[in-house]
Amino acid sequence: MTADTTASSYWFNWRFLLCFIWVTISLTLSALLILRFEGHQNSRRNNNSRETQQEEETIGTLYEDETWRPCLKGIHPAWLLAFRLVAFFVLLVLLVITACVDGGTIFYFYTQWTFTLITIYFGLGSLLSIRGCYQYHKKTAGERVGNVEVDAEQGTIEKYIDPHVEQQHQPRHPAGILGYVFQIIFQMNAGAVILTDCVFWFVIVPFLTIKDYNLNFLIINMHTINAVFLLGETALNCLRFPWFRIGYFFLWTITYVVFQWICHACVKLWWPYPFLDLSSPYAPLWYLSVGLLHFPCYGIFALIMKLKHHLFSTKCPDSYQCMR
Repeated sequence: MTADTTASSYWFNWRFLLCFIWVTISLTLSALLILRFEGHQNSRRNNNSRETQQEEETIGTLYEDETWRPCLKGIHPAWLLAFRLVAFFVLLVLLVITACVDGGTIFYFYTQWTFTLITIYFGLGSLLSIRGCYQYHKKTAGERVGNVEVDAEQGTIEKYIDPHVEQQHQPRHPAGILGYVFQIIFQMNAGAVILTDCVFWFVIVPFLTIKDYNLNFLIINMHTINAVFLLGETALNCLRFPWFRIGYFFLWTITYVVFQWICHACVKLWWPYPFLDLSSPYAPLWYLSVGLLHFPCYGIFALIMKLKHHLFSTKCPDSYQCMR
């Protein structure tokens, strides 16, 4: 029997008070972490020298070409663009089909929030890659023209200059707002996808399928393909992964929790996840456990990034171009 979530007694009790304290502490620490280290707005690059750029780099620095450049020099940016386009359209189609089959109530779940976020990520990434491919084509075309010498007697002679060596001497431009939004969404997805898939496969599937959860192909697919595309993107892209942006991951989950609280306070509804139900005496423990689960979920993806850096920098040291 579901408790009346609109009753004042449902909210004015020690269970909600403890859960509110957990959420408030997480919100405060996340905000302080972001304000402390998100230093890209304080960085000014009026001098285009490479030394000055390196001196002005902060832990949150992101360059424009890192949003569309593959991690290996031998991979053309068009391949990353193609991957992002395929991922975007597959995820979008799957999201639309699921919404048509199950209705708009699917957006009541954290899974669909995260799935929508990763779809937006690949859509924005496709736009940045399109612009990056245009810039890359324009630059390489200019280099081909610049590498040609004209001799009046002997005709035209080509002079080869390694474009990668030439690129090292060119100034790098800091990313704009869209670039930083793209980077932040990437790191939010990194934790959220691991969290949703872990909860689904290790909590919902083993313990809750015998009750009210009806698993079908679409639900199972949505908890698999998101991780596949995200791992593929991670292997190809050149984005950084600073630890402090775990704060955005917490803010994403907090937004969902507060949204659920507001909805249930206004309308008597069922809880999409049983561990969110505040009528249970174990609710504070559940909220605390899920909050602490953010750290290993984010840490797992951080380890994946370190493994990528280790493998590529060891196997392809001359071609690997990501910042450690």
